[in-house]
Amino acid sequence: MDKKRWKMMISGKVQGVYYRASTEKEARRLGVCGYARNLPDGRVEVIAEGSPEDLRQLHQWCLEGPPAAKVTGIEIEEQKANGEFHGFGVKS
Repeated sequence: MDKKRWKMMISGKVQGVYYRASTEKEARRLGVCGYARNLPDGRVEVIAEGSPEDLRQLHQWCLEGPPAAKVTGIEIEEQKANGEFHGFGVKS
């Protein structure tokens, strides 16, 4: 399988609204590996490795997020997948 790695920086009302936990659930459903964590500037960083289609689906989900979130933007940086993850988790 041709795995890709995306670094997504999600802006908006994305902290304190279960964004990381909801992202973890969706990523696991899709079979994507990596993590989600809050950043000091109020954004959420998502590092995700998976197939291009699974990453696109995760990105689409991240545009909305959980019900209490209000996403105002997502920056995506494609990186080289290195297979370091064996699941998806939440970092603090």
